[in-house]
Amino acid sequence: MLESFEKIPVKVYKNPTEGSNALATQIAKLIRDKQAQNLPCILGMATGATPIFLYKELVRMHKEEGLSFKNVITVNLDEYYPIPRSAYQSYWSFMHRHLFDHVDIDPKNIHLPNSEWNKEELKEQCVAYEQTIEKLGGIDLQILGIGKNGHIGFNEPGSSFYSKTRVIHLDHMTRMANLYEWHDLNKVPRLAITVGISSIMKAKKIVLLAWGNKAEIVSKAVEGEVTEQIPASVLQNHDDCTFYIDEFAATELTRNKAPWLTGAVEWTPQMIKKAVIELALKLDKTVLSLTADDYKENSLADLLVLKESVYDINLQVFYMLRDSITGWPGGKPNAVIPAHPERSAPHPKRVMIFSPHPDDDIISMGGTFMRLHDQGHDVHVGYQTSGNIAVTDEFVTRFLDFAVGFEDMFGIDNKKSNEILSEARSFLGGKKAGDLDTSEIRAIKGLIRRCEAKATCRYVGIAEENYHFLNLPFYETGAIDKKPMGEEDIKITMELLRKVKPHQIYCAGDLADPHGTHKVCLEIVFESMRRLKAAGDEWVKDCWVWLYKGAWQEWDISEIEMAVPMSPDQVMKKRFGIFIHQSQKDSVPFQGTDAREFWQRAEIRNANTAELYAKLGLTKYAAIEAFVRWHY
Repeated sequence: MLESFEKIPVKVYKNPTEGSNALATQIAKLIRDKQAQNLPCILGMATGATPIFLYKELVRMHKEEGLSFKNVITVNLDEYYPIPRSAYQSYWSFMHRHLFDHVDIDPKNIHLPNSEWNKEELKEQCVAYEQTIEKLGGIDLQILGIGKNGHIGFNEPGSSFYSKTRVIHLDHMTRMANLYEWHDLNKVPRLAITVGISSIMKAKKIVLLAWGNKAEIVSKAVEGEVTEQIPASVLQNHDDCTFYIDEFAATELTRNKAPWLTGAVEWTPQMIKKAVIELALKLDKTVLSLTADDYKENSLADLLVLKESVYDINLQVFYMLRDSITGWPGGKPNAVIPAHPERSAPHPKRVMIFSPHPDDDIISMGGTFMRLHDQGHDVHVGYQTSGNIAVTDEFVTRFLDFAVGFEDMFGIDNKKSNEILSEARSFLGGKKAGDLDTSEIRAIKGLIRRCEAKATCRYVGIAEENYHFLNLPFYETGAIDKKPMGEEDIKITMELLRKVKPHQIYCAGDLADPHGTHKVCLEIVFESMRRLKAAGDEWVKDCWVWLYKGAWQEWDISEIEMAVPMSPDQVMKKRFGIFIHQSQKDSVPFQGTDAREFWQRAEIRNANTAELYAKLGLTKYAAIEAFVRWHY
């Protein structure tokens, strides 16, 4: 049906870097064309995690290709209110940190809503900001992001399509999504200043960027009805608007979710599996109960031409689902099972589990983690980052109190620890929003998480020499913003892999984490494996890489290549393993828009996967952990 297809042009890129670079090239051309005409270039700017890649590329173009910003005038979409402009979380600070301080833009040409305006003059100042845009002749190119609730700028659901620059009360979901910058929801501003939807729509050209976990809202915005409940949907009415998204943000588009509805497709076994599963779930039927009429009435008649027997199609998909389920994630020893997800030999295997944070191993694949150990494999864990920024300040003083008390209890000189405790209390007591922790505080927070990870490994039964704390340098900025993958990160990872020489690697394929750490960690593993393969390391030829998802998402059931079931007892054991990470319990520092604790997310996600298998006609398990193989 026509309403299910894209009503806005959408360009899909392999990753955010490629998409951002493509837009940067377009912006650079616009700037230079305007320069050639001796005209200013008016750019509407966005903030948040989404445009960081874009600004990085524009800075590179300035420094390496001579792209000048002297004729550029910028107008930012929004700003928190109230907040000091100097605060790390302010968009004034963000823009200078990521772009303005690194290019030759005239400060007089920078326009942002002022987060320090007096309350009494807010309405007047908003009108003046609107007039500034009009005096400039409008926006030549407006850059947008999109919230998970569909907001553009800070125009929340319900915003009028006729709205102009104004103060708005932020939606709870928006505040939760931005919690990672503040650590404490009470500190996230409830108000913001935003350019209105009607003002955005006046831009001559609009490009909206969306990466990672925005697939559902992107689909609604470009394929659904135009509604004020999804502000981004109004962009369907713009004459020159394009969405630039990555492959993950494109997964819910009809062209990817059900490509057989958009035209001819190549009916590979994977495509057949995807189509049949979608059909079965849509009709609430088991795979083996689908009929020829079901296929004909749901645009899958082509499959009936390809295969003479409906039952043969159903059986093919049923076997694919059945064969993905295994209680032997390391392979079943002394068994010949052609369709088994893993090899039987060698047994036992050397296994390397990469955990981006010190709790991702137990949260994301705790059942599989324990089963690999229980089945006799030599299991190693590589904790890629310290995870120190996810520890609250309260935990620091709590553990320092314990250290001082412990030394006092046993007559150990606690002069030094008392001194450290006093300094920590003094610093944390005067700490303002946006202040970075001292190196000592960061080290203590890292130690807290390291101790929790060690306790988890002991809980599972992993020998001390088998857990490795990599402390990858890209992460150690002390701030939310991390450095990109560097050579030292790759070197550290390659050294560990060469030491272990694993037959199996597990790593986080979940790119939906709100702070982007999982993505960088995955890129580091991928690049390390590519280099090891190119270097001719023999063990690489016999190493399989499995990807798990984290606390935010699960693999689509049609993608799952290995499904490891869990009994109710195993679910409870995994829960208690997650509870070991006390610094991450009760209050989740980086939870995105999901208010549930990590153990709750994991259990519900694993139970839902098991339920989907059962709905399709497979055995009903309490829970299932899912994996997809990466080929390199």
